[in-house]
Amino acid sequence: MKKLLAECIGTCVLVVCGCGTAMLVGCDAANGGGYILTALAFGLTIVAMAYSIGNISGCHINPAVSLGVLMTGGMSVSEFIQYVIAQCVGALVGSGILAAIFGLGGVTDMTGGFGSNGVGGVGGNLFAGLLVEIVLTFIFVIAILGVTSKKANHGSFGGLVIGLSLVLVHILGIGLTGTSVNPARSLGPAIAAAISGNLDPIICVWVFIVGPMAGAALAAVTYKFLAADK
Repeated sequence: MKKLLAECIGTCVLVVCGCGTAMLVGCDAANGGGYILTALAFGLTIVAMAYSIGNISGCHINPAVSLGVLMTGGMSVSEFIQYVIAQCVGALVGSGILAAIFGLGGVTDMTGGFGSNGVGGVGGNLFAGLLVEIVLTFIFVIAILGVTSKKANHGSFGGLVIGLSLVLVHILGIGLTGTSVNPARSLGPAIAAAISGNLDPIICVWVFIVGPMAGAALAAVTYKFLAADK
């Protein structure tokens, strides 16, 4: 239960800080300041959570990461299912917190959808968005698997490397899909947006579930092949 609570809290914090920053400053590629701030917010949240709950749950706070860990033998199927549920609950709670903050405070949501993901940056093409998410998640998850492997020798810098890897994929992906690489992070804001009357994010949310999970699976298979002794 402590592991699940840690995953719930971590995902909640990721949505509040990452999506909340996007809502506050906007993440239009033409507005470089907001673009970079959003990327940093997501990455720095991972760093903070890695060093606070990492020793409790592993700080997956992302179903795609949990899938990668499952496929490389780091957890059981039952643990994976429980982790994903906890992460999705955390994302929903985080989105609810943002709705309360922005609603009660009368603050304008610069994204128009609680920091949810979309395919506007790729001309509305769902399959282009799917490819973006597969590639970015592959990069992110294979970095995590490498830095957390038993053969890795990164000492206490693992959390920093993972956080910076998330910043990296956000710098490329924000202007394309808003960068998900995390189904829970996409689902929570999409549901919150739908409740508020904006149905666009929930219509294409499947892209940000299928893409990251496919990218994570590909990363796990690739990493297992590369790291195998034979």
